[in-house]
Amino acid sequence: MSVSPRPARSRVTAGLRNALTTQPAARAAARAARAAACLALVLAAGSAPVAAPALPAAVQNLWSGQTGVARGRASVVVGHGTAPDLLDDLARRADLAAGRVAAVLRQPVRALVIVPRDAAEAGRLAGLAGAAGLDGLAAVADRGRVIVVPGTFARLTPTGRDVVLAHELTHAAAGTGGLPPWLYEGFADYVGYRDAGLAAPVAAAELAAEVRAGRPPRGLPGPHDFAPGGGDPGRLARAYQEAWLACRFIASSYGEETLVRLYREARAHGVDRALASAGLTAGSLAAGWRGYVLDELG
Repeated sequence: MSVSPRPARSRVTAGLRNALTTQPAARAAARAARAAACLALVLAAGSAPVAAPALPAAVQNLWSGQTGVARGRASVVVGHGTAPDLLDDLARRADLAAGRVAAVLRQPVRALVIVPRDAAEAGRLAGLAGAAGLDGLAAVADRGRVIVVPGTFARLTPTGRDVVLAHELTHAAAGTGGLPPWLYEGFADYVGYRDAGLAAPVAAAELAAEVRAGRPPRGLPGPHDFAPGGGDPGRLARAYQEAWLACRFIASSYGEETLVRLYREARAHGVDRALASAGLTAGSLAAGWRGYVLDELG
């Protein structure tokens, strides 16, 4: 069972470029990107606004000068030389995403988002090798913070921003430790796409093309399938799509509460035990998922 030692990341696949990016040049950049904001969450239940959280100590001395702050109902967004209207927009979107995550997890969620000046600063904050370590990413989830990569994130459409924020909020709220990538990435995509209004053949365009060509997936994606690079440039996109549809299959067939319970039990006791508690085995899950993929994308 593989656990990623690196910051959790999400990518916007090429099949979503028309829906999630705003211009042709941006669409190429978004092909490898499935990124978002990384967030620490706890949204108060009910519709009444909650008290705005104080600026966390962890973001008080990130840089010198030109620090802007925007607060939502349950979010804090801190930017370095960032336009106030962008900070306000991110706070609003973080609130929306937190509500979507809370609706699935049935727990309160609060968000913290950091908007560095540029990709190099984002890489430094995330502990990566500068801007090169964030190639193709719109943001990175790291240590309960939202680290947005300004240039790439700006090229996403409103729908794209909402999807990636909800994806990363899920990583932050639900955790990823002890889980295989297909489960934590698939679950985050399940939450991200749940209320996005995108049909499966659109959100999983690369996988749909393979299915129509008579090459459906044989098994759930392994850790190596989520590694950037490789000889097949479309494999990473399909890995995320396969993982998403696996979690969507569980929710569709057994209920969303079962999916959430399985995720939590897998974190605590391992995937095999969690599947058994849901009346599944690795084999029965794979078989059901393959049929579901054919039904949704064939």
